[in-house]
Amino acid sequence: MRSRFLFLAGAMVVAPLATLLVPVGNAQAHGWVTGPASRQEQCARGLVSCGAVKYEPQSVEGPKGLTSCSANKYPELDDDSLGWIPQKVSGATTFTWKNTANHRTLNWEYFLGNTRIAVIDGRNEQPPMEVTHTIDLSPYSGRQKLRAVWNIGDTAAAFYSCVDLEIGGGGSTPTTSPTPTTTTPAPTTTVPPTTTKPPATTTNPPATTTPGGGHHHPTTTAPASSAWRQGATYAVGDKVTYQGVTYTCRQAHTVHDPNWTPPNTPALWSRA
Repeated sequence: MRSRFLFLAGAMVVAPLATLLVPVGNAQAHGWVTGPASRQEQCARGLVSCGAVKYEPQSVEGPKGLTSCSANKYPELDDDSLGWIPQKVSGATTFTWKNTANHRTLNWEYFLGNTRIAVIDGRNEQPPMEVTHTIDLSPYSGRQKLRAVWNIGDTAAAFYSCVDLEIGGGGSTPTTSPTPTTTTPAPTTTVPPTTTKPPATTTNPPATTTPGGGHHHPTTTAPASSAWRQGATYAVGDKVTYQGVTYTCRQAHTVHDPNWTPPNTPALWSRA
């Protein structure tokens, strides 16, 4: 009986201790910038080869106050030489966060370099699963790396997402260049001068055409490459034209974003 009492007393001590060892909350990471496409978004889409973050774009989590893109977890995100695709923006630009868990929020911060250009108060409330912020980028221009930070309200954690930008004028919506077209002039008919000798009848066309004998000259041209377009799916080796230049596909992909033009995506296209 005494042994049984000691066993039950020991269980009563161990149970509270085990409860203390269980984390109060799950520290899984839960958010990243999807548009304009951040570095981890480009990894997730397979546009840039960058390791394990491809499968965990929402997991770039670290303590508040870091100045890196990687949160000291995914070093590939700090490597500026990996061929990140700059997103063309200007003026008032909307940034979209995709959340897989809506933590209570202290605020969201946006930095260019070490300069904080915007902060949005989270009021310590749970945000929706998709959050958008419109940030004025009109004072800035050229190639910039923006660091977006989601500071959680009830923990010491923050989520980090870096976006490579090409900031220009003319509005925040990227423009798509018109599809180049080839215009063939309509053939003209020249009335031959009156002659007393009837024209000879031939069964085969002449091998050569005398200059000045008419404007309708049959020609043979190689088929042109198809024009690049948003929404198309391309395979390795496909050729397209964009703004008069021919490009060859280096990596199979589907064009989801109007920013993915051949000049902007050297990881996907090379000049032919």
